[in-house]
Amino acid sequence: MTAEPQQGNWTLGLLLDLFDVEPDGPDRFIGKSGHSAGDDERQVVEGTQVLAQAIVAAAKRFPDKSVRSVHAVFTRAVLVGPPIALDVDVVSEGRSTATAIITASQSDKRCMTLTVFADVPTPDVIRHHLPKPDVVGPGGANACEMPMAGRQVRIVDVVDINSPDEVGPPEVYAWLHYEPVPTREDMAKALIAYFTGHLGISTSMRPHEGIGTALSHITVSTAPMTVTVSFHEPVRWSGWLLYTHESTQVGAGMSYIRGAVHTEEGELLASFTQDAMIRPMRTTDTSIAVEARL
Repeated sequence: MTAEPQQGNWTLGLLLDLFDVEPDGPDRFIGKSGHSAGDDERQVVEGTQVLAQAIVAAAKRFPDKSVRSVHAVFTRAVLVGPPIALDVDVVSEGRSTATAIITASQSDKRCMTLTVFADVPTPDVIRHHLPKPDVVGPGGANACEMPMAGRQVRIVDVVDINSPDEVGPPEVYAWLHYEPVPTREDMAKALIAYFTGHLGISTSMRPHEGIGTALSHITVSTAPMTVTVSFHEPVRWSGWLLYTHESTQVGAGMSYIRGAVHTEEGELLASFTQDAMIRPMRTTDTSIAVEARL
């Protein structure tokens, strides 16, 4: 899991404001990196925040199409403060589909690349989807401390997701509730994508006693390195969302996680994967303030 800003006034409204990037000339958008963080708060921007911003940028660039998938590679940390520039390189733009490579930069340094596919949805020829896992509902799950006004997080069968003492199978089920749910399709998709990077590393660590994300940036270096999200139309919901995480492999300093996002009623809204780094903290890294470490 990677940290979010911990300001007492951190709200869903402020998060959505970060997602809503603004045009800055042809095929270029500018987004805020974050709201002011204190010296003792995480200075590294959540990678999936930039992923969410790229989804909104692509939707604004292709207003007659629907963003269907995004593959993000995180190559350099983005810091809270300077704005983020999103440059859209249109590879193909037709009547039915469009593809673009979006480069996210900060202070003239490239930080992330994102490949986006968009299309015009059509009527079904066939349809099926992965069923929602048969797990306890949000009322029976444990509240998770991720402070943000307008969002609730509850995790099935786990009391403290960060604790090295929470040992179990390499799977985590998290219920999320947002109030209000965005009415704009691009913002709704951005919000779904944002949480896909939060619990993958915790999922990979869960089977291993003595290791947990409470140690991240202290004794181990952890960070999502890639995230891919596919949206299954239509993306509409009210009430709770269930995020399923399954770590299928971890080793050689990396882990792989796959997941799904269902509504409480059982509709599959999105699928996602993540490659994440889990490595020993190098001696040279200990000279960097904890708030700025990977």
